[in-house]
Amino acid sequence: MGCFSLFKSKPQNKIERERPRGGVKVASSAVAISSSGYEESPGYAPSQQRIRDTKLRVFELADLRSATNDFSQVLKIGEGGFGSVYKAFIRFTDVDGRVDRVAVAVKVLNQKGLQGHKQWLNEVQFLGVLEHPNLVKLFGYCSKDGKGGIQRLLVYEYMPNKSLDDHLFNRSYPSIPWCLRLKIALGAAEGLAYLHEGLEVQVIFRDFKTSNILLDDDFRPKLSDFGFARLGPSGDRTHVSTAVVGTHGYAAPEYIETGHLTAKSDVWSFGVVLYELLTGRRPLETNRPANEQKLLEWVKQFSIESKGFKMIMDPRLKYQYSLKVAREVAKLANSCLAKQAKERPSISEVVLTLKQAVQVSEEARQSKTKLEHNVASSVKGKSGKSSD
Repeated sequence: MGCFSLFKSKPQNKIERERPRGGVKVASSAVAISSSGYEESPGYAPSQQRIRDTKLRVFELADLRSATNDFSQVLKIGEGGFGSVYKAFIRFTDVDGRVDRVAVAVKVLNQKGLQGHKQWLNEVQFLGVLEHPNLVKLFGYCSKDGKGGIQRLLVYEYMPNKSLDDHLFNRSYPSIPWCLRLKIALGAAEGLAYLHEGLEVQVIFRDFKTSNILLDDDFRPKLSDFGFARLGPSGDRTHVSTAVVGTHGYAAPEYIETGHLTAKSDVWSFGVVLYELLTGRRPLETNRPANEQKLLEWVKQFSIESKGFKMIMDPRLKYQYSLKVAREVAKLANSCLAKQAKERPSISEVVLTLKQAVQVSEEARQSKTKLEHNVASSVKGKSGKSSD
């Protein structure tokens, strides 16, 4: 049995899985990782067979170099600790023999050090077998060792609406309206629920944050960057012990203090993101007054049931939100941020709460639209009678 059979969905799993797109033909191949000397740490994606059990397309470096115009700065769309990301177009052949030209994002590994390679391998091993509407799609990879060093690349689906981080904090992007913010939170939670509870083994994302929530054409959220993902505890174990990695401001306190990682660590991070969605503020903003720099400390100054609660809401929403639902989302965020991990809700409980929030907000929006239409029709009717 292949090591990746561990990632089969649970038979009772009700989370809808994404169908393969367009019947793309892919190659199943192993990658020989010999020159790096890297040895995987226990708890990362199983790698006895490396990535030969994944059904990914193996790209040639020359083809990716050509598709990105020799990794042109003009086509560069992002950069991080892993390396640089470029937009490109790749030809795929579907099952009927039709050739489609598909926009993709090509991530190029920074060749310095082994940490990047470790994350690259982790991404291939996880995203090569996991499929869900709220996980970014990995089309394939490139692995080449030569005199110029190791070359490690990943080819993902292109996400035209960038990240949630861009829309919340970059003023050159349009603000996301209230109902859409809730739907994005719900989709991201459903992605985590698939990882935590929808598989025969548990996967802990470990780096949940707004910049790792990408948005497609329809603003559907997709979790990206599985470089830090880990398999969760198995058997009678309650946690995974690991070195602390992730992003400052999002990591759970018990994980920082002890290195003990659980699914509830992701839930804490989710609570931070919920407050970012409510406030339009990052976890830490040093350009603000001292008592406003740390988001989680600042919001505590405004009781959820108080009149002052409105003070925390993102001004870019321009009061176009349900205050009742906003209070419920804040309560949910606080439960996710409980100091004791066992007191936090499971991510499936978070999903249920957010589904209710989306429903109530949609009903309120529709009622408001109907009322405005009726008022407009009434005014128009009275105006017509007056002219008579």
